[in-house]
This record gives sequence, structure tokens and C-alpha cells, in this order.
Amino acid sequence: MDVKQSMQHILDAESEAVKSIPITDEYEKAVALIVEQVHNKGGKLVTSGMGKAGQIAMNIATTFASTGIPAVFLHPSEAQHGDLGILQKNDIMLLLSNSGKTNEIIELTTLARNLYPELKFIVITGNNKSELAHQADICLWTGNPQEVCPLGLTPTTSTTMMTVIGDVLVVNTMTATGFSRQEYALRHHGGYLGIKSRK
Repeated sequence: MDVKQSMQHILDAESEAVKSIPITDEYEKAVALIVEQVHNKGGKLVTSGMGKAGQIAMNIATTFASTGIPAVFLHPSEAQHGDLGILQKNDIMLLLSNSGKTNEIIELTTLARNLYPELKFIVITGNNKSELAHQADICLWTGNPQEVCPLGLTPTTSTTMMTVIGDVLVVNTMTATGFSRQEYALRHHGGYLGIKSRK
């Protein structure tokens, strides 16, 4: 298989995986919870994940922050060395783990709830039977598609699913809060998007 054939295979596989993400009532619940805790009660969204999932979690946090929902990324290992203190009353956590078994994330749920027992968790995972899924208040299942990596190991398709699910949450939260172009411009002073938003 040459590079062009491989590219077509990857595009087809990831496109099918995206179209197969289970559409459930959990998404409406997740958006409502984010709006209630952050937009209405003044909390923030705290995302977390380990490795590649952590990079997606960071991206989701920055996208939410730019669209009217204060959000930060909390590294699960650094959380054990004092960064857990970023959590406050009315915050909500969005946790990413494809396996649902990531030790650092499982430990984070325990530490976070020791600090704030009422803390709510939204989880994005490829394993809806996992320990993390069972701890979640809301579980957003990716459908667990196979990775396009030839070894079936490298996070590829799974991180695409997480990114798309993050986009679904951001876009629907923007709609729910009535986030405007003017509000967007206030958060984007520089760059092309800043100029475009002010036109």
C-alpha cells in the first residue's frame, strides 16, 4: 500500500469512526451541567488527561476558555504535588482516558472528591465499562473504534474521537449560553481571528 492509498484508508477509517460516535442524552446533560456550574454559578471547567489524551484535554480547555467558559488544564501527576489546589467550589471536571483505566486519572478522581465531595465528573472514554466510566456523573463514550496505527497501539483514531466530542461540547455550550461575536472579540485581541471577530 503506497502513501496515497494509506491516506485514503486512514481518512475513511477515521471518518467512519466519527460518524459512529454514539449520540446519546448524555451530551445534553453534559452541556447543561457545564452551563449550570460554570456559566450560572461562576465555577470553572477543569480538564485532565494523561499523555496524548492530556494534550487533547488541554486543547479542549483553551477552546472553552476562548468561548466564554473559564477552563484550565490540570496535569494529573502535578495534581498530586499541590496543583490540585486549583479546584474550587462549583468547578466541574472533564476527564479523558481512552482505556478508562489510566492510573493517574483514577487517582485524581479520588483526590479531587476528597477535597470537594460534591464535585461532578464528565468523562470521555473508549471504555464505558471501566472504573473511570463508573465513577463518572456523565460518561461520553467514543464507541471505542480501532486505532489506525498499524500496531493498533498509538493514540490516533481515539484522540480524533476525543477532539470531536470536545467540539460538540464547546459548540453546544456556546449556543446554550448565547455567546456572541462581540464577546468573542473581547477574548481575541490579537491575530487574524481577533481582527475578523471585530469586523
